[in-house]
Amino acid sequence: MNLEGVEKTMLLTLYAKARHSKEKNHKFYDSKAVEIISNIDYDFTIAEKDKFMQLGTIARTIVLDEMVSEHIKAHPECTIVNIASGMDTRFNRLDNGKINWYNVDLENSANYRLKYIKDTDRVKTLAYSAMDPNWTREIKLRKDTLFIVEGLTMYLNQKDVEDIINIIDANFDKCRIFMEIMPPISVENTKEESIEDTNSKFIWGVEKGHELTEFNRNFKWIKDVNLFDGVNVYKPHYRIITWLPYLRKKMDYIAVLEK
Repeated sequence: MNLEGVEKTMLLTLYAKARHSKEKNHKFYDSKAVEIISNIDYDFTIAEKDKFMQLGTIARTIVLDEMVSEHIKAHPECTIVNIASGMDTRFNRLDNGKINWYNVDLENSANYRLKYIKDTDRVKTLAYSAMDPNWTREIKLRKDTLFIVEGLTMYLNQKDVEDIINIIDANFDKCRIFMEIMPPISVENTKEESIEDTNSKFIWGVEKGHELTEFNRNFKWIKDVNLFDGVNVYKPHYRIITWLPYLRKKMDYIAVLEK
């Protein structure tokens, strides 16, 4: 199968989750990822060898699954908007039978997603750029809205990130954002073979999540959750090094903003 760079990137993280789900001591099981990967004729050799990409994907999934699950428990009828969703299947893992879920992504990505992951009465795919405010018109239910921005900001510039936050602010009242951030030191030095094969590049990051409030003062910073927390769940023996401040400042984190 000949795939464009964007489609390749979407499949990499899905592959990592499918592969992890087949491990004996998996920390989450993603049946949808397993199903899709088993039905796609594509050579995942580079992704198979890229252990760093796999580790990051699994750690991020563990952390965000816990954070989103806690939000759903506190707000069982909430609306969740997954920005730059790619082939994400978190809804399938965490659905409580009541939430409403929107996946926002570029038209090509959205159409590719719909080939394998169909919308339902509570899941809708929206074909828009994250920086196009028109996607907000499609969100019908706005109670206790949670926005997930996963695996995106490091590929954008600062203006794009500001635009996303400002669009959310202009169109939603009470809401929360879980935004993955890559520290600048990692933007400059991180190399993932499978990502580079797609011609994608990391270009932006900030040290701490509270810096995002400088883009829009209507949001307050709640906390940062380091992805090493997910690494420690997946590989407990890594705890001997993941507490080191030098390493922690190089790892991606989830910034939590609220208004």
